[in-house]
Amino acid sequence: MKTLAVLVLCSLAVVCLTSDASTGSQPADNPAQEGLFVEREQASTVVRQKRAAGELTLTQLESLREVCETSEPCDEMMDTQGIIAAYTHHYGPIPY
Repeated sequence: MKTLAVLVLCSLAVVCLTSDASTGSQPADNPAQEGLFVEREQASTVVRQKRAAGELTLTQLESLREVCETSEPCDEMMDTQGIIAAYTHHYGPIPY
């Protein structure tokens, strides 16, 4: 009796697995249905957005400060206008 129950369960599992595989292997007519293209709103949530300068951590700000301290003009500008303005003026955009 137990053997019969195991065979029935196994046969049901095989039927379920083969029916899913046969429907998933059919090619789609529209490439958008294959997942190649997404809506702009969905893409903007997935793609990493650049963070604003105010969102830098203390460790990141210290790293910028250490780089800027090696240059005398950058160091002086940092004292008057701030680390972010001085770094972007002398070294370009913030890398993180």
